[in-house]
Amino acid sequence: MFRYVTRAAVVAGSVAGLLWVAASPGTATSGQERQFVVLYAQGGSAEAAHAAIAAAGGTLLSENTAIGVATVTTKDARFQAAAGASSAIAGVARSTVIGRAPNDGAAIGKVDTAQTDLLGAKAGSEKAKGGKKGEPLAGLQWDMQQIGATADGSQRYEQGKGVRVGIIDTGVDGSHPDIAKNFDRALSRNFTTDIPVDANGATVDGPCEHPSCVDPADEDDNGHGTHVASEIASPVNKLGIAGIAPKATIVNLRAGQDSGFFFLQPTVDALTYAGDHGIDVVNMSFYVDPWLFNCADNPADSPEDQAEQRTVVTAMQRALDYAYNHGVTLVAAAGNGATDYTKTIVDSSSPDFAAVPGEAPYQRTIPPSCTSMPSEGNHVLAVTSTGITKRKAYYSDFGNGYADLSAPGGDVYDTADNKRDITKAILAAYPKHLAEERGQLNPDGTPNTPSVVESCNKSVCAYYQYLQGTSMASPHAAGVAALAVGRLGTHDHTNGGLKASPAAVEQLLRGTATDTACPTPATFTYTRLVLQPDGTFATVTSSQTCEGTPTNNGFFGDGLINATRVARAH
Repeated sequence: MFRYVTRAAVVAGSVAGLLWVAASPGTATSGQERQFVVLYAQGGSAEAAHAAIAAAGGTLLSENTAIGVATVTTKDARFQAAAGASSAIAGVARSTVIGRAPNDGAAIGKVDTAQTDLLGAKAGSEKAKGGKKGEPLAGLQWDMQQIGATADGSQRYEQGKGVRVGIIDTGVDGSHPDIAKNFDRALSRNFTTDIPVDANGATVDGPCEHPSCVDPADEDDNGHGTHVASEIASPVNKLGIAGIAPKATIVNLRAGQDSGFFFLQPTVDALTYAGDHGIDVVNMSFYVDPWLFNCADNPADSPEDQAEQRTVVTAMQRALDYAYNHGVTLVAAAGNGATDYTKTIVDSSSPDFAAVPGEAPYQRTIPPSCTSMPSEGNHVLAVTSTGITKRKAYYSDFGNGYADLSAPGGDVYDTADNKRDITKAILAAYPKHLAEERGQLNPDGTPNTPSVVESCNKSVCAYYQYLQGTSMASPHAAGVAALAVGRLGTHDHTNGGLKASPAAVEQLLRGTATDTACPTPATFTYTRLVLQPDGTFATVTSSQTCEGTPTNNGFFGDGLINATRVARAH
């Protein structure tokens, strides 16, 4: 994913976000206003929880009554311990510090190697040819060819009309010429508020673009969410590309900050909203910050941090259950850490957001019992990433019993000479204002970098960018899930559109996936020739072991998704 899911330690460098991160817990002081997410006791009354919050010195700021989660503000340094001791409260998690002044301009955001490896990549010689039926840039969509999501493939049988797909991400540019036709502005929501700085004074989202610090629900100041939405449902309109379900409806359910952080309250709010408003499928290409892995009792963590991580897992699972039980198929990115989630590892990336002054990441041993949310949540389909040759991408997390399905997410080193080729990443929509802000366009509007592609018709030009990651693999699976809803769905008399059982959608996706066996030998060595500043190449190798059977294994799960088979299902 873009910055989102990475199980490895954070590395320097960035594409559109910066990442910095976290470590030993800090201590709040009285008088400093802070926010907490409070989880109500299961089966308890909201009134009892309200009373416990007030008694601990907190003030209710917002509340999700569907699953019993609230955001609370307080100046009492003892709030977390006091509220957590109440039988009416199941858990308390830190959120943010309010009103700190910026420091010297240090920035915080998210970075992973899947995205830093796009920097400096050379464009290949492939020409964009749409053919008689394909869109103008269809020739650059090797990913759609890999899964049969083409004009001569799945589009002949099913295009997702009447299906609503929720994009839980950094936002969606609803005005993008290759998204606007399918974008539901009225149903879209932004559950976030921009955060200018963190508790250490480091820049997070930067200055607010709007006086309220709440962006409109058709805006994306990161680019990640727009790319995801485009992969799923860019329309067939003789411009740019086509998505997997080109007649599906895109609903922006923004839970990600401009900087790429995803916090607990906006994420659970997006999930329960999806359940209440007839969303058929949601894509989740992120993990819930500040913990990549939530451990119930890791000895490296303080008791407060242990309680916080238990709260994240419980609250997220409540929200996932709520959405699933209301007919939402849940699809998530597996992660970009090149790590086996079923093994014990060492992680140094969490907590990745300073909720209290002095907080920074620290090293922890992570057993498989720790949980990354949402990808390891119940009812969630975790999707690994493939490259153009159908190998598992070098960065993709994996694990026998963790990986459910695989889908194209790009691998710029999946080349004959092991050198980067940016056209082996995934091409999808890119907000024009971001291309302009990042200096990627010439004065005449043409791109000046191989990572950006332009497509024009007689009335408008649109921009597209190459990204790679399991963030890109997951929406391919979500798009095929939308096709499945189109085939299986019946009329939704409550919310309009279609409805289909998530269990039936999952069964169809698994049953039609192309079986993909482990490599031979099962321990596969990736070789990357990494360009150095002096123009030479350094050889980087890494080995990853695939476990399982030819029909279900840790690299590919139940196999590579197949859009044509799903579209033809009866």
